[in-house]
Amino acid sequence: MTVFLNMKEKKRISLVLLLISIFGISSIINSCNTDTKKAPDVSKIDVVLNTIRFDMDLYAIDTNNIAEGLKKMAVKYPYFLNYYLDTVMAYNIFNNFNDTTYGIRVGLHSFLTYKDFVELEDTIKKYYPDTKQTDDILRQGFRYMIYYGINKNVPKIIYLNMGLSNWPTFPVDTNTLCIGLDMFLGPQFPPYKSINVPSYMGYHLKKDYIPVSLFSTLYKTIHPFKIDERTLLDMMIQRGKEQYFLHKILPDLPDSVLFGFKGIQLEWCKLNESNIYNFFIQRNLLYNKETPDRISYINDGPFAQGIESGSDAERVTPGNIGTWLGYKIVSSYMAKNVTIELKDLLRNNTEPSRFLDSAKYRPK
Repeated sequence: MTVFLNMKEKKRISLVLLLISIFGISSIINSCNTDTKKAPDVSKIDVVLNTIRFDMDLYAIDTNNIAEGLKKMAVKYPYFLNYYLDTVMAYNIFNNFNDTTYGIRVGLHSFLTYKDFVELEDTIKKYYPDTKQTDDILRQGFRYMIYYGINKNVPKIIYLNMGLSNWPTFPVDTNTLCIGLDMFLGPQFPPYKSINVPSYMGYHLKKDYIPVSLFSTLYKTIHPFKIDERTLLDMMIQRGKEQYFLHKILPDLPDSVLFGFKGIQLEWCKLNESNIYNFFIQRNLLYNKETPDRISYINDGPFAQGIESGSDAERVTPGNIGTWLGYKIVSSYMAKNVTIELKDLLRNNTEPSRFLDSAKYRPK
């Protein structure tokens, strides 16, 4: 096993983080976006962002006359209502708005009246009486997308209660994106444990992660992530491009939010950057297409496999360490190729080994 930090060093990092938080300069560790270039002024780019609280409209329906309420909602949501009822929630109502319809009488009625679902919506309303703060960040993100020439289309944003179905954000089509507010109620929200949301996903459950989740979803609709017959290096660069995009579109968010890492994990990565890279080199993982667990390095997980000793009582490696390293490679590539614009980077299909060579990535 490769061990980069012993417990004494880990405790030192924890102490440093504690002192920094006490003195109010935690941004040094969380590093507000490691891209040191000043973000461009996009204040003059006009963006009309249309956001709708579908969850509130749905739970405002009179449960003694659901069919009539749905008919009124169909006017406000002429396409989306049926998509939500039949495709997303699988009630199979198919525009048959009658209180005797099984999907309404049993499925939707239970969703609107069952105690746990009602309490969930009450919690959402308490946590999100409005979405102004999130809307402002999203609006700014779309300004950056327009500025960088990535996408001039600003989709409609629909906020939902998905009944803890673990759909944080998802697209309906190119013109509509959905946000399930039920999956952003904070890591301490008790029901998450009952639906087996792992503790390492805690950062993904916070309000400030909504823009990251949404723009990540939007990115994947334009640039789908490819796994089949791909080397680990290929997947790391794919993830690195996505993170580079997020850093550009959301320049005011700290790395801890953008990566979904704890502060101690970020500090560990910075202290061990060359060791991390060498780990993948020495294990011949970069060009590996066969090892099933190679996927674990570019997905969220409790820790990075094989890097810390299995006997360590406390592990500080982020499971998604390959994405962090991919971002560093992509950042190096862009620093060495200053004429390449963001939109060109995202469309770049350079073979991974050539991309790495062009990046001249030399971690210290």
